Amino acid sequence: MSSTTPGSTTTATETASAAAAVPPRTAVIGLGAMGLPMARHLAGALPVTVFDISAERRALAVADGAAEVTTPADAARDADVVLLAVRDQAQVDSALFGPDGVAPALRAGAVVLLTSTVGPDAARATATALAEYGALLVDAPISGGPTRAGNGDLLIVVGAEPAALDRARPVLDRLASTLTVIGGNPGDGQALKAINQLLAGVHIAAAAEAVALARGVGLDPRTVIDSLSQGAAGSFMFADRGPRMAQAYGDDADAVEVRSRLDIFVKDMGIVTGIAKNAHVPVPLASAAEQLYLLGERAGLAGRDDSSIVTVLSPVSEGDR
Repeated sequence: MSSTTPGSTTTATETASAAAAVPPRTAVIGLGAMGLPMARHLAGALPVTVFDISAERRALAVADGAAEVTTPADAARDADVVLLAVRDQAQVDSALFGPDGVAPALRAGAVVLLTSTVGPDAARATATALAEYGALLVDAPISGGPTRAGNGDLLIVVGAEPAALDRARPVLDRLASTLTVIGGNPGDGQALKAINQLLAGVHIAAAAEAVALARGVGLDPRTVIDSLSQGAAGSFMFADRGPRMAQAYGDDADAVEVRSRLDIFVKDMGIVTGIAKNAHVPVPLASAAEQLYLLGERAGLAGRDDSSIVTVLSPVSEGDR
């Protein structure tokens, strides 16, 4: 069974969901890029009820065995674990405390599993607000992307009281290939996720600069990406985002798949730089990357894949088509 000691890291193959003698009834609120594949994967092993404002997205989850409802409250009413997979803290507050929200409908002993990246202060404030309803928060931001979410192959970092973590454990074990319990309080998981996003955001920005420079000196970006991804200069983000950056200049540019919206990194790098400022830690590279994402948002790329940031540095021209 996975260790719950703060700072421990376990793999899914090392864990056994001993607590899941009776599978927890699970509600998934938010069926976006990450919420839908998580709901589908959970529905293969647990009783799952879903809510999203999109009936089309709910239908996709129902096709894989979930039940659907039309309000967050209805999803939460009989749930043991309520998983939130929404974009930002405004959506967290709306789902939990807005009209037909989760919090008043929670049953005794239910826990809220927060998978969104909102920052430590927001997570702590949410935990305090939930405590007024007698509920506990498991702060568990996720990394890995939609494909890994659908395969139960996510990296999940957790900050939670042991009692809350125990109740959410079957859901976490179903979703994670690597589960790190970083601390015993909500906000601890968000702090580690912010460090993850610092690295990811800087790596994407660096990949964009490399592709832009390759174009500037007349090299084929695809060749550059294929070559450098194999060496010391490579990174996961360069190998993953690089091909989509190159695609932005081809005839199939309009078909670039949106795997992670650019405005997610506007939000997340803002969280990173805010935390760093409060901690009096200089983060010049993260700050520069944040400005690049803001430029991309201003250029109308907010809803595009974050790889599109390369077009801010090296704009698409008539000759690219």
